[in-house]
Amino acid sequence: MAILPAAPASARSQLFWRRGRRGITALLSLAVTLLGLLLFTFMLSHLSPIDPVLQLAGEHASASTYAQIRQQLGADQPLPLQFWHYLRQLLSGNLGVSAITGQPVAADLLRTFPATFELATCAMLVGTFGGIALALLAAWKPGSLQDNLVRFISLLGYSVPVFWLGLLGLLLFYAGLHWSAGPGRLDDIYTWTMEPVTGMVLIDSWLSGDRQMFFNALAHLWLPVAILGLLSMATITRLLRAALLEESNKEYVTLAQAKGASRGRILLLHIFPNVRGTLITVLALSYTSLLEGSVLTETVFAWPGVGRYMTTALFAADTPAILGSTLLIGCCFIVINALSDGLTWLADPRTR
Repeated sequence: MAILPAAPASARSQLFWRRGRRGITALLSLAVTLLGLLLFTFMLSHLSPIDPVLQLAGEHASASTYAQIRQQLGADQPLPLQFWHYLRQLLSGNLGVSAITGQPVAADLLRTFPATFELATCAMLVGTFGGIALALLAAWKPGSLQDNLVRFISLLGYSVPVFWLGLLGLLLFYAGLHWSAGPGRLDDIYTWTMEPVTGMVLIDSWLSGDRQMFFNALAHLWLPVAILGLLSMATITRLLRAALLEESNKEYVTLAQAKGASRGRILLLHIFPNVRGTLITVLALSYTSLLEGSVLTETVFAWPGVGRYMTTALFAADTPAILGSTLLIGCCFIVINALSDGLTWLADPRTR
């Protein structure tokens, strides 16, 4: 067996320089995007019709009180200086104080985000396995009965309103069949006895050693996970099926068919590995949509996550809570997309 010679030092240095330059470019792009998000949230607070000074002082305060509060908030300073103070507060972890709870917004988000993360992650697992399986089933025999059935399921999951599906699920599985434990994360008997460790009820109930509490948490969780998982599965199925069918028209597929390879072997061993980059991008987009789009599901199922917290803040005109939630979801969106770009670069050599 012939041994290939090692690459010259100059070629290795050029390769290292190209990869390093790509990494630096990606980090700079991530930093600029985060800065743009911070600028957006800052301008959103100033473009809002809600005056924070009036909200704190009330409608019957004197002019001197208004001026004093405006000076304390720094609202009388130029916008660039206000933005600089805003960045300093964010770096110190200060997102303001919620007018609803009276607690720091950062503490509220630390309490509510694990619930959203748990719900979105479980739904993502359901959507990923179901979406990949249905997309492979549809691409195995395009135009067949199973392909049309998969397309109908994906269209149904993509077009049905999630709040209507949630209400229908509660009516059927909670009020009718009693298969679900209903809204919330736990029954009241367990809510005040569980000691929060991670904020994710499945993990905390398992760590507590109380198996009845764990199964109660699972009984509350499966229905909203199934509904969000159906939405995610529909998106993944539709996009992955299109990518698989597009890849099926390539010349190497025709060559494999001419050599006598079966359709299943070609699909699993030749076509599917070549759509890994597309699959990673689709999964990232689906996951971010679950994190930011679970507002209606959390409201219907009384799930104490960021979506329900943001909805309550919107109805109460709680500006710090709204901006803090927007900033958190935006950061999650940016970071997940940056990770998906990196994973796509590692998984697909054609992108290097």
